[in-house]
Amino acid sequence: MTRVPAATRALRLLRFLASRPGPVSAGAIAGGLGLPRSSVYQLLEAMADEGFVVHLPEERRWGLGVAAFEIGSAYLRHGPLERLARPLLERLGAESGATAHLGVLHGADVLYLLKERPPHAPALVTGVGVRLPAHLTASGRVLLAHLPRAHVRALYPGVGAFTDRTGRGPATPGQLRDLLDRERREGFAAEDGEVTPGFSSVAAAAFDHNGAPVAAIGLTVPTARPVTARALAARARDAAAELTRRLGGRAPDPEHGGPPPRGDGGRGRGDG
Repeated sequence: MTRVPAATRALRLLRFLASRPGPVSAGAIAGGLGLPRSSVYQLLEAMADEGFVVHLPEERRWGLGVAAFEIGSAYLRHGPLERLARPLLERLGAESGATAHLGVLHGADVLYLLKERPPHAPALVTGVGVRLPAHLTASGRVLLAHLPRAHVRALYPGVGAFTDRTGRGPATPGQLRDLLDRERREGFAAEDGEVTPGFSSVAAAAFDHNGAPVAAIGLTVPTARPVTARALAARARDAAAELTRRLGGRAPDPEHGGPPPRGDGGRGRGDG
C-alpha cells in the first residue's frame, strides 16, 4: 500500500472532524480514515500543539480547534462573502433606519467586515476592521451560539477569558452557555448596553452548506428608539436567510449547537 504523507493525513483528519456534528474519539477517527490508532494519536498531538484540534479529556474526544476556525474565517474574508452581503446591508439599513453591519468570528472576537450607516445615524464602533469581544456583541454571540459547544469551551475555558466594558454581559462559562442556548433557540442574539450604554443591537447568523455559521448580520440603534428587539431581529433574520441562500447554505437545527449531522452519524459606541 502506498504510504500517505503526513500532511495529507492531517488534512484528511481536519476534513473528517469538520464533517462531524461534534467531537469524536480517536478510535472513531482511526476507523473513519482507515489509519492505525498510533498514527492518529501522533497526528492529533502535533495538531493540538498548533491549535488545529482540541482534546476534551473528560469526554475522551477530539474536536476542531481555534486555528482551524480562523482558517475558515480567513477564507471568507478573501471570498465572495462581502460582495454577496453588501447589497443586503444597503437595503437593510435603508429600510430599517438602523446601522447594519456584517461580522465574522476571529478567535474570541467578532471582526466587522462591512457597515452601512444611514444618514443622521450616530457613529458606532462597528467600523470595517474593528474587533470586539464576541461574548458582548449580538453578532459575536449569534455565531458562538451555533458553534459546537466544545469550540465555545475552548474559546472560553474560564472566567479569565471574559472581558468587561460596561458591567453587563456574561462573565462566566455557565452564564455564556445559558445565554447562547436561549439565543440559538430564538434564532437571534440581542444586547443592550453591553458594549456602550445607550445602544442596543440584534443579529442573526448566515450559514454555509454544512449548516455552520459563517457570518452575522447585525442592526444597531439607540436604546431609546421606539422599536422592539424582535421587530429588528425579524429584519436581520430575513437578510441573513437571504445571505445563506446566496452562499448555497442551509440553516441548522436550532435545538443543537453547531452544524447538523450529515446523514452518518477601535472602540467607540454601539456594537453588532
